[in-house]
Amino acid sequence: MNEQENVQVVRQMFAAFDRRDLSGALNTLADDVYWQSPVTRAESKETSWSKPRHNREEVALFFKELFEKVQPERLEPLDFTAQGDRVIVEGKNRGTVRSTGRAYEHDWVMVFTLREGKIIRLLHYYDTADIMAAFRGE
Repeated sequence: MNEQENVQVVRQMFAAFDRRDLSGALNTLADDVYWQSPVTRAESKETSWSKPRHNREEVALFFKELFEKVQPERLEPLDFTAQGDRVIVEGKNRGTVRSTGRAYEHDWVMVFTLREGKIIRLLHYYDTADIMAAFRGE
């Protein structure tokens, strides 16, 4: 696939999330996708979803864990850059931590790698300070 087709696949994933269509979003992923969000080496009970995932079923569990702890309110991709089989997306999102009712907002960068029209890797980079403050009730 060419770069514009790869961008379209990533846009389809974001559109599915916007429709709250988790199944549609998961269908953009390869069966053996590698997914890490956020990319971190520090474990935290608050962000238990941040461990690496290695297939589509584990990514579905990622969302189950995430949605149990936070209520996402907006995921806004802003800029898409493609080169070869990689698509880099800059954006921001907002949500609320369920246990404290506190809102958080942060900017992020997602790096996607695609093969044959499917996402085979996602690395999601963001500073977890805002969400951790919301977990603490700040």
